[in-house]
Amino acid sequence: MHDFCFTIPYGLLLVCGGVIGYAKKGSTASLAGGTGAGLLLVLAGYLSLQAFHKRKNSYFALILETVVAAILAFTMGQRYMQTGKIMPAGIVAATSALMAGFYLYKIATGGNRISLKTE
Repeated sequence: MHDFCFTIPYGLLLVCGGVIGYAKKGSTASLAGGTGAGLLLVLAGYLSLQAFHKRKNSYFALILETVVAAILAFTMGQRYMQTGKIMPAGIVAATSALMAGFYLYKIATGGNRISLKTE
């Protein structure tokens, strides 16, 4: 599976979560954190998709995805440990940790598999 197949939806979910956090609780931290991280991930997914269309890998996009997911896993993991709240801290921490692991796997295996066949 290609990284952009998961990254773009993951980023959009973070944007939505940030907007929902702001709408429900008036949390500007949720708005800034969710939309900021989400938009960075959508951008990285888009860059990866564009590189894939050119039959290349974007290691810049993979590294950006990994860094953002790892930072989210760490910060939201800390918040979960402090508050014990599954939603949103625990869910975001677990999802981000899984995504960081997936991105590290993609980096270790050489990125997206590029087909050499011409159609």
